[in-house]
Amino acid sequence: MPESTAPLIAPLIQLVDLTRVFDAGGVPVPVLNGVSLKIEEGEFVAIMGQSGSGKSTLMNIIGCLDRPSGGRYLFCGRDVSRLESDDLAELRRNTFGFIFQRYNLIANETATENVEIPSIYAGMSRRDRITRARELLVRLGLADRLDYRPTQLSGGQQQRVSIARALMNGGRVILADEPTGALDSRSGADVMAQLHELHRAGHTIILITHDGKVAAEADRTIQLRDGLIVEDAVVRERSAQVAPLRAPPSTAGGPAASHLPDILEAMKMALRSLRTNLFRTVLTLLGIIIGVGAVVAMLAIGDGSKASVLSRIEAMGTDLLVVRPGARNVRTPGDSATLVPEDADAIAALANVRESVPEYGSGVTVRYQESDYTTTGTGTSANYARARNWELAEGAFFADGDVTSYAPVVVLGRTVANNLFRDGESPLGKYVLVNNIPFQVVGVLAAKGATAFGSDMDDNMFVPLTTARMRLFGRRFVRAITVQVADVARGDETEKAITDLLTERHRKVDFQIRNMSSLLETATETQNTLTVLLGSIAAISLLVGGIGVMNIMLVSVTERVREIGIRMATGARMIHILLQFITEALVVCAVGGVVGVLGGLGVAWIARQFGTPVVFSLPPVVLAFSSAFVIGVLFGFLPARRAARLDPVVALSSE
Repeated sequence: MPESTAPLIAPLIQLVDLTRVFDAGGVPVPVLNGVSLKIEEGEFVAIMGQSGSGKSTLMNIIGCLDRPSGGRYLFCGRDVSRLESDDLAELRRNTFGFIFQRYNLIANETATENVEIPSIYAGMSRRDRITRARELLVRLGLADRLDYRPTQLSGGQQQRVSIARALMNGGRVILADEPTGALDSRSGADVMAQLHELHRAGHTIILITHDGKVAAEADRTIQLRDGLIVEDAVVRERSAQVAPLRAPPSTAGGPAASHLPDILEAMKMALRSLRTNLFRTVLTLLGIIIGVGAVVAMLAIGDGSKASVLSRIEAMGTDLLVVRPGARNVRTPGDSATLVPEDADAIAALANVRESVPEYGSGVTVRYQESDYTTTGTGTSANYARARNWELAEGAFFADGDVTSYAPVVVLGRTVANNLFRDGESPLGKYVLVNNIPFQVVGVLAAKGATAFGSDMDDNMFVPLTTARMRLFGRRFVRAITVQVADVARGDETEKAITDLLTERHRKVDFQIRNMSSLLETATETQNTLTVLLGSIAAISLLVGGIGVMNIMLVSVTERVREIGIRMATGARMIHILLQFITEALVVCAVGGVVGVLGGLGVAWIARQFGTPVVFSLPPVVLAFSSAFVIGVLFGFLPARRAARLDPVVALSSE
C-alpha cells in the first residue's frame, strides 16, 4: 500500500502478493506465486522448503539482490520493489547482512580485508574499518586468524568471517542462506549459537534452510512449497533481546554512504587483483611498454633527425637567395655563360638586399710543404663571410682592398686547414700553393659542418674575386650570386624583384633562384611527415597494447563474476564496480607507461651513442604517458561496464 496509508508502526518487512517468473529461453518459469507475509523487527524467522520451492528466490528478493515480477515489497513501509539498482545497493549496504552456505569470501583477500568490504562502499575511513573488522573477528573467536586467507581457514572459521562481514555495517537484518549446510555438526552448532547471540543482540534473523532441525531453532517457521506459503507457525515466543551491537561510524545512510571509495583504496584492490595473475599481467604490461617505448623512442629519433637536417640548412643560411646560371629544367653543359659580377652589383641596389656576393668556383689542388689536398676553390667578394654569417676561427677575411689589388691571399675552410697543417700548427701567415701559385693564408673559417645534402661546407678555400678570375680560373662568368635579404618575410617579394631585374638585363630567363627559406620549409614539412609516420607506427603498437588490456580485463571479469556478486551483495553500487575495473586497467597502463617511457628513453640514448641524432624533450614523454592513460580508460571501460551491469544473483551463483 502507499506510504501515506501505512500504519503508524509498519512491519519491518511486508510482502504483498509477491511473484517471480524467470525466462528460460523464452519459456516463463514461475517460482513465486503470490507470497504474502510480514516480518517484524527483531524476529528470528526460518523459511523452509525443499529444493525448487522458491525459498532462495524469496531470500534474494528480501535482501534486494533480485526484483519481484509482480506484487509489492515494503521495507519499513517503503515500497522497494521498483527502486533503482543503486538504491537497492544502498539498502543492502546499510541494512542487510548476508551469510551464505558457500561463505562467498574473496580468495585473494585476508579475513580482515573480507570483513572490511561493506564498509569500503559505505565510505568508512580506512582506520575505522580496520579497527571494526578486527574487533568483530576477535568477538567471533578469530583473533589469531586476522591475516589468514580463506584457503587457510576451516569451513567453520570461514563462516564466522562471513558473519563478521554481515555485521560490518550494522547488519540490521541478517539473511542466512543454509549457513550450516557445508559444515560439520560441531561447526554448524557454533554458527547457530552465533545467530542466537545476534538475535539476542537485536538483529532480525531470516534463516533459509531445508533442514527441519535447523529451522526448529527459530521462533517462527514459514514453509514454502511450489512458490506458495503453505504454513506459517510461531514455534516459541520471541526471545528477550538486549541492546544491539555498537553501530559502525558513518554507515547510517548519511553523506558518507554516497561517496565513492577513495582512489587509493581502488588502486590497492586493483594491485591485489593483478598480483593474483602475475604472469598474465606481465604479458599485458609488455604490450603497453612496447607501445609507449616505441612512441617515445621514435619521436625522439624523429625530432633528432629533423633538428639535424634543419640545423644543416640553417648553417647554409635561411636568409639567402642563391642565383644560379641556366633556366629551370634546362640542362646546360659546363659553366653557363649567364651571370657576371655586374649582375651582383645591380642586385645589391635592390630594396631589402643586404649583401650580393658573386662566386667563381672550381676544383683546385692546395699544397703546403709535403702535404697536397684537393678541394674547392671559390673566388668571391670581401662580404662573403658576412653574407653567410660565417665566423672565423683565426685571422680575418680578406678586405675590399685585396679584391681591387688582385692580392694573392687565401682564407681556408676548417677541413682544408686540418689536412694541410698538422700537430696544431697555425696556418696564419703561411704560404700555400694553389694550382702551383703561392697564396698567403690570412684566415681560417670556423667549422660549419655538412649541408642538408651531405656535402662538407668546410672543404673549401676562398680567394678574392679578381685574383681567382685572373690567376686561377680565367673566366668572366660566375658560378652563382648569393643574396642576403634584410627581411626574410619579404623574401618572395625580393626574389621577384631579382627575377625582373635579371630578365631585363639578360633579355631572357637564363637563370634560376633558390630560396633557402623555402628549402627550409620543405625540409620541415618532409621531416614532420616522417615524424608523424614514425609516431603512427608507434601508436599502432600502443593500440595493440590497449587491445591486450581490454582482453585481459574481459578475461578478468569472466573469472571474477562471483567476486563481483559478493561485492554487490555487500553494498557495491554500479559506479564502485566500474571504478574498480577501470582503475585496474589504469594501473596496468600507468605501470606500463612508466616502464615504457624509461625503456623508450633508454633505447633513444643507446641510439645516440651510435651516432643517431636524437632530441630528448618533454612533450613526447607526456604524449606517450597520456596516451597510455587514455588507452586504459577507453579499453578498460567496456569490460568495467560489463562487470558493473552484472545481475547480483546471477553473479553469486556462478562457478
